[in-house]
Amino acid sequence: MSLKSVNTAEKNTAVLEISIEKEAFDKAVDAAYRKNVGKMNVPGFRKGKAPKSIVEKLYGKGVFYDDALNAIIPGAYEEALKESGVQAVSQPEFDVTSIDDNGVVITAKVFVKPEVAINDYKGIAVDRVVAKTTDDEVNAQIEATRNRNSRTIEVTDRATQNGDIANIDYEGFCDGVAFAGGKGEGHDLKLGSGSFIPGFEEQVEGHTIGEEFDVNVKFPEEYHSADLAGKDATFKVKLNAIKYTELPELDDDFAKDVSEFDTIAEYTESVKAKITERHASEADRDVENKLIDALIEKLEADIPECMFENEAENQLRDYANRLSMQGLSLDMYLKYTGFDLDTLRAEFKPAAEKHVKTRLALEKIAELENVTVTDEDVEKEYETIANAYGLEVDKIKPQIDAEMLKEDVKVRKAVEIVKAAAVITDKEPEAEKTADAE
Repeated sequence: MSLKSVNTAEKNTAVLEISIEKEAFDKAVDAAYRKNVGKMNVPGFRKGKAPKSIVEKLYGKGVFYDDALNAIIPGAYEEALKESGVQAVSQPEFDVTSIDDNGVVITAKVFVKPEVAINDYKGIAVDRVVAKTTDDEVNAQIEATRNRNSRTIEVTDRATQNGDIANIDYEGFCDGVAFAGGKGEGHDLKLGSGSFIPGFEEQVEGHTIGEEFDVNVKFPEEYHSADLAGKDATFKVKLNAIKYTELPELDDDFAKDVSEFDTIAEYTESVKAKITERHASEADRDVENKLIDALIEKLEADIPECMFENEAENQLRDYANRLSMQGLSLDMYLKYTGFDLDTLRAEFKPAAEKHVKTRLALEKIAELENVTVTDEDVEKEYETIANAYGLEVDKIKPQIDAEMLKEDVKVRKAVEIVKAAAVITDKEPEAEKTADAE
C-alpha cells in the first residue's frame, strides 16, 4: 500500500488516493477464490475443485474482486490515514478508481476535524452562587439516617392509626363488578403515605387485625386508566397485620451508632459541614458549566454534522450499556416507553452537540496554551479510573488507550486554565436575597 495524494480542496473533507500493489491484491483474490469456490457450480468439476482460471472464464475475471477488495481495503485505508496525518471524524466513502496490471487505486473520502478559532477565553465573568445550608436540610439528612436505622414493631393490641403499616388483602369493584388490577394480597400499605387512591388510607385507619370491611372511594377524573377515571368504587378489605416503624432517639447513643462522633451535637455539626461542602461543590460545578457555555458562544467552527451524529450514537451506546447493567435491554426500554431509536437519538442530540463543541473549544485552548501531559499525569489518571471501578491499575491499562487518556487530561487542564483566569463573583441565591429584603 502507498498513499499517493491527499486532496483537501473541499471544506472539512479529505480525499485520500491510495494504491494497492498488484501482488497484494492478487493474494486477496486468491483468498476470495478459496473462500467461495466451494459454493460455485462449474460443469465438469466437483464443487470446490474448479481451478481459479476456469471459474474466472465462466463467471468473469472480476468474480472475486468484491470479496478481495472488502478484505484488503480496510487495512490499506488505516495505513494511509495514519501516514496522511488526517484527523477523520467520519467513516470513509470508498471509490475504486482502477484495477489493472499495476494493481488497484482507490479513493477514500472522509470528513475531517474542522478548523477552530476561539478568542477572549480568559477573564470570563461568572457568578458563583452557593446555597446556604438550612436547618431543614440538616434535619432531613438526620431523619433519613434515623429511618435507615429504624426497626419495625408488630402491633397486636390496638387498631390501625396514621403512620402504621397495614398488611391488607383487597379487591376493588365498580358497579358490583371486579375490575382488572384492583386485587392484591398481603400488601403492606403505609397509612398516610398517599400511595393509594385518595380516601382509601383514611378508611383503613381504626380497624383491628382480622377485621373485614368496605372502603368506598372515587377514582380521580385524571386517573391513568380511562375505564376507571371518575368512577365510584368499593374495595373489599381484610386487615391481616399491623406494624409501625420505631425510630431511634436523637441522643448521644444514636450519634455513636451512626458516626464516629460521641455526641449528637458533634454529629449534627458534621452533617451540616458535609451539606455545606456539597453546596460548595455544586456551586463549583455550576461555575464550570457557565464557563463552558461561554466558551461555546466564543467558538468559531464550521462543524460537520456527522460529528454530532457520531457523538449522539456514542451516548446512545453508553445509555444502552447502563440499561444492560440494570438488567434491561434497549429493546425492552423502547417497548416500555413507546420510543423508537430515532426519537431516542433526537433526545441525545442537544447533549451531543454541546459535548462536541466543548471538546473542540478546549482542545483549541490547550493548543494555544501549549498544554503538555506528562507520563505521571497519565499514571494518576489510570489510578483514578481504577479506584473508581475498584480494579487494579494493570487491569485498567489494556482497556484504555494511553493517547486517548492524554487528550482527556489535556482537555481538563484547559478547563483549569480558563477557570483560573475567570472573574468569579460569589453571590447568594436570589430567593434568599429576596427573603432577606422582606
